[in-house]
Amino acid sequence: MIAELIAVGTELLLGNVANTDAQMVSEGLSTLGITVHHHTVVGDNPQRLTEALETARKRADIIITTGGLGPTYDDLTKQTICRAFGREMELHQDILEEIRSWFETKMGKAMPENNVQQAMLPVGCTVFANPVGTAPGCAFQEGGVHVLMLPGPPFECQYMFEHQAAPYLERLTDGVIVSHEIRVFGMGESAVEEALREPMTQLTNPTLAPYAKTNECMVRATAKAATREAAEDLLRPLVEQVKGILGDVVYGVDVDSLEAVVSALLRERGLTLSAAESCTGGLIAKRMTDLPGASKVFRGGVVSYTNGVKAGVLGVPDALLEQYGAVSEPVARAMAEGCRRACGSDLAVSVTGVAGPDKDDWGNEVGTVYIALASREGTLCKRLSCGRGRGRGRVRTSAAHNAFDIIRRTLLGLPL
Repeated sequence: MIAELIAVGTELLLGNVANTDAQMVSEGLSTLGITVHHHTVVGDNPQRLTEALETARKRADIIITTGGLGPTYDDLTKQTICRAFGREMELHQDILEEIRSWFETKMGKAMPENNVQQAMLPVGCTVFANPVGTAPGCAFQEGGVHVLMLPGPPFECQYMFEHQAAPYLERLTDGVIVSHEIRVFGMGESAVEEALREPMTQLTNPTLAPYAKTNECMVRATAKAATREAAEDLLRPLVEQVKGILGDVVYGVDVDSLEAVVSALLRERGLTLSAAESCTGGLIAKRMTDLPGASKVFRGGVVSYTNGVKAGVLGVPDALLEQYGAVSEPVARAMAEGCRRACGSDLAVSVTGVAGPDKDDWGNEVGTVYIALASREGTLCKRLSCGRGRGRGRVRTSAAHNAFDIIRRTLLGLPL
């Protein structure tokens, strides 16, 4: 089946808001085996939305809209779609009561009268409840085309897609589609594609598809079969084949992130971690503490952005700072060792580098980063070039990614 996504909102065209809904929905559709051929963005304009709908219904089996389901005068998605498909609208009293209750219990106030329009839905539609907001979604079929309407706010859109739209769409497909995500760090998309080209060209079911992510890569393995068990039987040897080809750059299958893998490894081994950060500015600590149960493995961190904090808090000798500069292997090692002492952790990682936009006073190029890891067995250190010419944010996120990968490799006994 072929789907087309239509995002509605003038704020998207103006660039005020990123269209993250389209990315999320497209990823979700691919796991369902539904192909997306077109993305369209239109403003809050009924005429242009009607034109987009007329084009989409000629070339797609499924039309999914995001946005325009709110209570304001320019939220006209439902009304415009109903006119385009010849559908009447009706008030759903139960939905209205849910919206009224949401305002009273979540907002502590009475529902404004203009929210009544959110309970107006196409006659005969399948209603998508929205327990995390006030805008219900819906779906109907007309003229051989399935039309789904989802809210624009990303959290609401994702919740509704996962809990309402995806199950609705699954019933439209034959059999069961199962996917596994093979997560890769340390090899780019083009290198991954080249390594997997031979098996990829020979596959029809299951299939492989590499995707570039921020600072990493993901390979999606997908199979379609009559049952989930049959699909898993197709995928199991393929996933193992990919892991065998790519080697230790594969850090997990169906895992959320590098830091999640590190956290699990620390927990399995009964170890704790701390972090001393300079150029990453606390990003490692943030990513660790974003994880549920982080307190079991993460003791704390020090953002030692200045030499004074490096010396005064972490105990980095002034002589090292004067002789080698803050961005150097000796200082990175001393930062990690000092952090391990200060936090009482089994392991301590440190990061010091040049995020830019200019070289440092010692001539280190932008993107130069030293990462050290201290443990009772000793301290190791690695010099890296992280995202030169790609901005401060890219240097920082790349450095944090590399720090987590060094911890992962050390815990697993893999080469750095």
